[in-house]
Amino acid sequence: MPECENTLGEERAPVITILVPVYNVQQYLRECLDSLLAQTFADFEVICINDGSTDSSRQIIGEYLLKDPRFQVIDKENSGYGASMNVGLAAARGEYLGILESDDFIDPETIETLYQAARHYDAQVVKANCWFYWSQPSKKDELFWLVPEDQVNRLVNTQKEHDIFYLKPSIWSALYKRDFLAENDVRFLETPGASFQDSGFNFRVWASSERTVFLREAFLHYRQDNEGSSVNSATKAFCVCDEYDGMERYLSQRPALEPKLRPVMAKMRFDSYMWNYERLSAELQMPFLERFRADFLAEQTTGNINLELFEPWKVSELKTIIKSPQRFHAERLAANYSTPLGKAAHYFRLGGLPLLWQLTKSKILRRH
Repeated sequence: MPECENTLGEERAPVITILVPVYNVQQYLRECLDSLLAQTFADFEVICINDGSTDSSRQIIGEYLLKDPRFQVIDKENSGYGASMNVGLAAARGEYLGILESDDFIDPETIETLYQAARHYDAQVVKANCWFYWSQPSKKDELFWLVPEDQVNRLVNTQKEHDIFYLKPSIWSALYKRDFLAENDVRFLETPGASFQDSGFNFRVWASSERTVFLREAFLHYRQDNEGSSVNSATKAFCVCDEYDGMERYLSQRPALEPKLRPVMAKMRFDSYMWNYERLSAELQMPFLERFRADFLAEQTTGNINLELFEPWKVSELKTIIKSPQRFHAERLAANYSTPLGKAAHYFRLGGLPLLWQLTKSKILRRH
């Protein structure tokens, strides 16, 4: 681990620790940190983990260190998001822990509402929805569901109720009991850059939690107009595979959970791999599909694929990838997803009339 310098003191531990990972985000950092200053709940510390920023981010953090003693910083050499977050986890002192990305911001009642829910339910995790936020060309928020809609406002054992595993992985908009994270070895995989580490952390949380509360409300504004693309980076094209390898290792050390959650993980792997494939640059798509096929052949050999968990069109896509990645790639390139007719033609080529009929009956074709 790179050497770190920090300003953390030895005074009484706060109730909540908020981790803010920072790397070259000067344009948005003040809005993020101002939203923490505005919180209605006061008993928290903010630990900014500065991952070797080369812009003015460190100077901006310094302004908040002078403004408010609850703000602290850990300065470290640049080693990536996962390493930064693990440094923050080790330094946190609060009973509960939250994460706020440095280009996002939260509403004033966020911490108070999440904390009250955590205490009321004696929860290991409390998770809320978020707003997708755009600042350009004009400010706009769109509600986005991060939690299962039919599981809000009650205790959920995510080891048994698996809906959350299939939703967008996100580590923010939540509070975690810090002892729960430590006892279950919930940490980040220290892969290069900021690529998919939330997926592995998220999986470890839901695989371990027996007392989760989901809230209907949305408090966090998740910025959509600051996406640093890594689609042309060959070094990051396979980072999602590293995350799933890490999930496999985590489950293999927990034999009581592995039989129930390996099929869940296989379905998650398919969705994540497909998302990654679609966002990669053209020259990286086919090499990634080859890895896609190899990993699912391994899942198939070990009996971890439960096709009942897959939507009908995904069953057809998976079978085609396993049989011929080249054919799947050619079909994707030929498909015109902008029209219902183009979608229909694509799925007909993959699964014939039976698949097309299933999609038409369920109305999936019109919205997929």
